[in-house]
Amino acid sequence: MRGESFHSGMSLYIYFFQWGELPAKKNTFAYRTLAMTFFETKIPDFLTDKRNTTRQLIFTSLFALVFINLYAPFGVNTWFDLTEPQLFFYSSLVILAGLLIIAISRIIMYQLTRKKRLNNGNYVLWITAEIISLSAVYVVLQNFIIAPSDDILASYKESLKITTLVLLLPYTISYLYLAWMEKNRKIEQLSRKRDIEKPVLPQMLPFRDEKGELRFSVKPEELMYLEASDNYVIIHYLDGKSHEKFMIRNSLKNIEIQMKDMGIIRCHRSYMVNFSRVKIIRKERDGLVLEIDAPGKQSLPISGTYVKEVLRTFSSGEKF
Repeated sequence: MRGESFHSGMSLYIYFFQWGELPAKKNTFAYRTLAMTFFETKIPDFLTDKRNTTRQLIFTSLFALVFINLYAPFGVNTWFDLTEPQLFFYSSLVILAGLLIIAISRIIMYQLTRKKRLNNGNYVLWITAEIISLSAVYVVLQNFIIAPSDDILASYKESLKITTLVLLLPYTISYLYLAWMEKNRKIEQLSRKRDIEKPVLPQMLPFRDEKGELRFSVKPEELMYLEASDNYVIIHYLDGKSHEKFMIRNSLKNIEIQMKDMGIIRCHRSYMVNFSRVKIIRKERDGLVLEIDAPGKQSLPISGTYVKEVLRTFSSGEKF
């Protein structure tokens, strides 16, 4: 499935940048493909969240109330012989009725999305149905409560224009706001996840022998590298500015397991390196070499088995 999505995405990408050179039929096909991709894409979860739905309803109602009373779209204040307080009262009544219709609509949407997630095509149709329904309700309120109209069809057309404007503007604004909130929420979650998953290095790195007994400890910043020597591991570390060594009976394989997520990575069958002390990775005739920040010239070879992991760690900028 991922492969199919990738190839379809690449096809759209190619169409975008080659429209000027394609025949009209292929341009039309590209438009259709793009439209189908959009309408078949699932809507984001935040659109059907209960709290976000409540926010959207409140904002839409307030927006409609202010918009109708202050800006009087399409000359709504001249339709009837109403004073400003009367217009505010009747518009509030109309908006309250509209809020009830939308609330019922969103409750139904919420129940449906619990079973099956809507796509963009379904959502567009749903919004269209809301606009059509609200326009009809407003026409009924106008004729039975405010003032009868001689031309119901013309009244409905005008109501449809105003309802579309009054709903789509707050819907668009609230969508952008909720999308921004969702993006920030995800960024915060990723930050927390990284903080949780980020290994906390001990104040001292413990080294145990093959029997599990603690034989040596060193500060992480003072460790340079580990070297295998038969059945022993030589620990190279700094004591001030002096390069010192300590030998324990163990294998690099066991040490590698013990030092997992501590920034001590394997670069060769005979070496592990404290990656926080790596200054340069350079290519020589015999292969890649690690240059270590230490007194004198300290270099370690990188064997083919560990090249990918070393380069991944180096390019990712991981800090330990």
